[in-house]
Amino acid sequence: MSEWMFQRDAIQAFRFVRCGFDAASGVARLVYAFDDGPELVETITIPGAPFRLEGERAAAADRALRLLHLIAGVSYYKAAVPPEIRVGGQAIDADTAGSLETIYLNGLGEFAYRNGLDLHGRIRFPHEAGVQPAAPALGLRRHALVAIGGGKDSLVTIEALRAADVEQTVSWIGGSQLIRACAERTGLPTLNIGRALAPELFEYNRQGAWNGHIPVTVLNSAILVFAAVVLGVDQVVFSNERSASYGSLILAPDGSVTGEVNHQWSKGWACERAFGAYVQRNIAADLEYYSLLRPLSELAVARQFARTDHYDAWFSSCNRNFHILGERPVNRWCGVCPKCHFVFLALAPFMPKPRLTAIFGRNLLDDASQVGGFDALLEYQDHKPFECVGEGRESRAAMATLATRPEWREDAIVERFAREIRPQLDEGELDLAPLLAIEGEHRVPAAVWEKVRARLAF
Repeated sequence: MSEWMFQRDAIQAFRFVRCGFDAASGVARLVYAFDDGPELVETITIPGAPFRLEGERAAAADRALRLLHLIAGVSYYKAAVPPEIRVGGQAIDADTAGSLETIYLNGLGEFAYRNGLDLHGRIRFPHEAGVQPAAPALGLRRHALVAIGGGKDSLVTIEALRAADVEQTVSWIGGSQLIRACAERTGLPTLNIGRALAPELFEYNRQGAWNGHIPVTVLNSAILVFAAVVLGVDQVVFSNERSASYGSLILAPDGSVTGEVNHQWSKGWACERAFGAYVQRNIAADLEYYSLLRPLSELAVARQFARTDHYDAWFSSCNRNFHILGERPVNRWCGVCPKCHFVFLALAPFMPKPRLTAIFGRNLLDDASQVGGFDALLEYQDHKPFECVGEGRESRAAMATLATRPEWREDAIVERFAREIRPQLDEGELDLAPLLAIEGEHRVPAAVWEKVRARLAF
């Protein structure tokens, strides 16, 4: 075993070896391997052990752990994308295999695009014939595990649920001190789940493994679904808005569209709908998985966030911060990445200018050197960035709104938009109001939606 070497292009199989959960310590072990190479062991730690799991809830926890094992494998599978997938232990059914193939193929869309790979027809999970019996209701208590990422969206969800008197625990995965500080600012109970990747994966990366974006939202969803069963609660809540369902249009040199790649696929409605339905069919019939903000645009979420300044000094959507190890950074916003650009632009129509510039430390819209970044958001001579940002039409409507306001219209990027870009656009598509409407499908339980809808529409 010690002589095995990672050789990306020679690997033939990716193996799901086994998984297990120690209720006494709260530690789950997810074990993988390539060919006959060493075992790759990832651990997930649920705080609050020891746990007492019996009967149907113990069986549901086993099913949720198996689903987590299969979804979390995407982090390792992508290192070599071998032609064969092997699933150890109990065989999976066709429903599970199909769900996994959809998650892997679409969730690795950006990864495949950036690495020049074609994964269509390559990702095949072996399965047996037959249908699994429908999962029973477990009698879970009414309580929500609400995912927090440190940005504006999850804080809007948390405050909407608080106003609706929904009991909740603010939950996150990993060791980010920035997220912890933001979670503690809510004043609500918190749950920090530990996740440790197999250390060998980092060595494989140094040895030439394929690398790139994975569908992290559905992975985190599977972790929280497992935690919900272990803790005996009935809701897992995310904060993905309807804009997440739209990808980046890939253009040919002549300007024609050649395809679409969605960086946020696992935040989108198709993934949420399929994953939530799978959980209720196969894990627990009374476990609700939903995004509270699904019927809202990014601009509608920004409008909601602007209603309070309670989190101004605490939140950050800048992804660069989450790559920094150790204590949270002094500056929560780098000011030059697509996330910073979009959040600044989305908040600007709804926030006094001094408040917004105080949050970011400067006025991003008066920096001519950042024209290219904002052009990408507008989908002007570029595709939408591979980041969790709103639709191009939202950015165009926000910029058009600012161009009419005396406090913004002379800023370099706003002035240039009004002069150079706006004349090329259809004025009928630049109205902000239609983008603030609540519309579209969602999975929010009726009792919760009845309480929060009026607040989110205001």
